[in-house]
Amino acid sequence: MRRIFKTLCVTLFAVLPLAQSFAQNSADTVKEIERYRQMLADGNPADLTVARGEEVWQQKRGPKAQSLGSCDLGLGAGVVKGAYAQMPRYFADADKVMDVEQRLLHCQITLQGFNREELVKQPFGDGPEKKSTMEALVAYVTDESRGTIMNVSIAHPKAKENYELGKKLFFHRGGPHDFSCASCHASNNQRIRLQDLPNLLNKEFAQKAYGAWPAYCVSQGELRTMQHRLWDCYRQQRFPEPGYASDAITALTMYLAVNANGGKYDAPALKR
Repeated sequence: MRRIFKTLCVTLFAVLPLAQSFAQNSADTVKEIERYRQMLADGNPADLTVARGEEVWQQKRGPKAQSLGSCDLGLGAGVVKGAYAQMPRYFADADKVMDVEQRLLHCQITLQGFNREELVKQPFGDGPEKKSTMEALVAYVTDESRGTIMNVSIAHPKAKENYELGKKLFFHRGGPHDFSCASCHASNNQRIRLQDLPNLLNKEFAQKAYGAWPAYCVSQGELRTMQHRLWDCYRQQRFPEPGYASDAITALTMYLAVNANGGKYDAPALKR
């Protein structure tokens, strides 16, 4: 017994310095990642996408040759300033809750006469020859809410129902790895490779994380919207990939947005 106890003590004293070293290295890694992000933030290519989105917003397009100048994002026809900070939201004219991408689809269809199937063929950009009009529009609309406070309402019964559905989706486990959104985003101090995994149930972390999307992803060379972010999460979980602008993604977005209420919106941001 003494020999076993002595062995355990020797092992413990040998492991403790390694554990301390690992903790220190982990803390140093976090600091270096943050420094890297600060260096990148000096010049955000998302600004170019924002400018392109503003041009698209003002252009007369589609079969009806109309601009999006009368598109109602929830604050009145043509009002863009601050609109995203209150989305997703219930829209009476469509009798449903919509996120910004669903609403932009709605406006392009009803005001400009576009066909929905054509609009959703390429919602995400893929290189210089395949730029996404939708990503540009989202960049412009979200940039107009920069600096405002997130204030998403679930007062309407359908908004409340949407929020509850999003909450269920956040905790729903499935797929070949039995993952849920909560598997990665319901605990503090988690990271995969060089990517922080914020605890989205923590108000402070939720505000910071949600308020930084959409974002220009340096590794992809594209601005990515919230629809893309959540679609990619499902892909990585090996779930069936949701269709673009699906009601499920809107519900999940609603849950995350409400969790971020009270935080300052600061996007489009820059990610690695």
